[in-house]
Amino acid sequence: MNDQASRLVDRPKPRLPRGLFDCTGKTLAIQQRLIGKLAEVYASYGFELLATPCIEFADALGKFLPDQDRPHEGVFSFADDDGQWLVLRYDLTAPLARYVAENYDSLALPYRRFQVGPIFRDEKPGPGRFREFIQFDADTVGAASMAADAEFCMLLADSLEALGLSRGDYVIKINNRKVLNGVLELIGIPDGAQGDAARLGVLRAMDKLDRLGIEGVAQLLGSGRKDESGDFTRGAGLAKSAIDRVLGFLQAAGGDRRAVCATLAELARGSEIGEQGAAELLEIDTILTAAGFALDRVRVDPAVVRGLAYYTGPVFEAELTFDIRGDDGRPIRFGSIGGGGRYDNLVERFLGTKVPASGVSIGVSRLASALEMSGLLSEKAVVGPVVVLVLDRDQMPRYQGMVSELRGAGIRAELYLGDGGMRAQLRYADKRGAPAVVIEGSNERATGIVTLKDMALGAERSGTIKSRAEWTKGDASQISVKRDELVRNVRAVLARSRA
Repeated sequence: MNDQASRLVDRPKPRLPRGLFDCTGKTLAIQQRLIGKLAEVYASYGFELLATPCIEFADALGKFLPDQDRPHEGVFSFADDDGQWLVLRYDLTAPLARYVAENYDSLALPYRRFQVGPIFRDEKPGPGRFREFIQFDADTVGAASMAADAEFCMLLADSLEALGLSRGDYVIKINNRKVLNGVLELIGIPDGAQGDAARLGVLRAMDKLDRLGIEGVAQLLGSGRKDESGDFTRGAGLAKSAIDRVLGFLQAAGGDRRAVCATLAELARGSEIGEQGAAELLEIDTILTAAGFALDRVRVDPAVVRGLAYYTGPVFEAELTFDIRGDDGRPIRFGSIGGGGRYDNLVERFLGTKVPASGVSIGVSRLASALEMSGLLSEKAVVGPVVVLVLDRDQMPRYQGMVSELRGAGIRAELYLGDGGMRAQLRYADKRGAPAVVIEGSNERATGIVTLKDMALGAERSGTIKSRAEWTKGDASQISVKRDELVRNVRAVLARSRA
C-alpha cells in the first residue's frame, strides 16, 4: 500500500454518536430567544442565576452511584487520575444539592435559583430523546411549604404564556409521590431502601404511559416488554392484582381538582404516607385557586410520576396540547416539555439534616422545536449580518471601516473574507441570511456613494422577472446612497426586512 492510500485509510470518518446533534446559528438564536424570555419570567419570581460545572463526582448524583467498579447505567462516566469516578451531570438538580450543601452556612434560606445548561444521559436515543440537551431549571431549597410547589406550577404556566402560548395550548399536571408510595405500600412494596429497586421499576414503567399506553405500562409492570426494534426491557415483576391496582391509580384522573384529590385519598386509605400526599395535593389546590390558576391551567393527574427516584412529594409536568404537523402533514405530539417536583432528601445526603427542596425543569431544545414548528418562534425572525462585499482587495481597510461603522451603530455586520468574486459573495450573503449587502467599487468610491442591495426584496423581485430586458430596466432592490449616510440607509433596509 502506497503512502497516499495509507493516509486515506487512516482518515477518521466525520460522524456523530447516536443521540447527539449539531446546532446551527439560526437554531441557537431561536433557543437564546426562548431562554431570554424564560429568564425574564424566572427573575420576576425572585429567582437568581447560578452556574455549576458539567462534571461532578459520581457520588453527588444520589441514586446514580457506582455499582462496584462502574457507575450506574444511564450516566456518562470516567475515572480521574486518583481513581475517583467523575460523571457528566445527569440533570441540574443534583449539582444544586451539592452546591447548597457546600455553601449552606452562607446562603439566605430559602435559596431560590435558576440555571440553564446542557445535561447528558447515556440512554437509548429515539424520536425526541437525545443524549445531550439543554435544560432550564428553577429551584427553591429550604422551604417545606406546599406554597413552593404550587408556585412552580404557576411559574410553568406563566412561562409558557410569556412564550406566546394561549390557554388551552398547554396544561400543567400535578401529582404527589406520597400518594403513589401509599398505593405501592398497599400492594406490598415497602418504603425505604429495601423497596427502592422495586419502586424505581414501577415508577419508570408508569412514567411511560403517554408513550406506550396502558397496555405497554402493564407489560413493564409485569414480566417486561419487547419494543419494535426487538430490544427487551425487563419489567417490575408485579403480580396481576398489584398491576391492576397501579393501573387503576393511573386512570383516576378527572376534571375538578378537589374531586380527584378525594379519589386519590380513597385509593390510599390505610396508608399514612398516602393519605398525607392526598392532603398535600388538596393544600396545593387551595393555593392555586386563591392565585387564580384554574383547571384550564393546572390539573391533578395521577399519571404524572416522573422517572427519577429522588422525588419525595408533589411532582408536576408541563404538556403541550395543541396540534403540530410536520413537513409531511402528519401530526407530531411533543407532550411533556418540562416538569419537576419535591426532593427533600438530596441535600440531606450531604449534611445529614433534613433540607426540604422543590424545583422545576424545562427542556429548552424540545420546547424550542415545538414553538418553531407552531410559528411562535420562527427562524425567519432571526436576521443574519449585513455583509460588506470586497470588490477591490487593496481597499480592504476601507471596507473594514464600513463594517466597524455599522457595528458601532449597533448593526450586526461582517466583512467578506473569502476569495470569491461578486456573484460568489452575493451567494455567500444569501446563505448567511443577510438582510442587505454593501457594495462599493471604484466607480462608487470616486463619486462618494455606495450601493445597498436589499436581499429579501431582490429575491422577491427575481421571481417575477420574465426576461433579460425587464431585468436591465433596473433593480429596485438596489439603491445608491451617499457614503456618509450609510448607517441611516442600512437601518431603513433592516426596518423593511423586519416588517
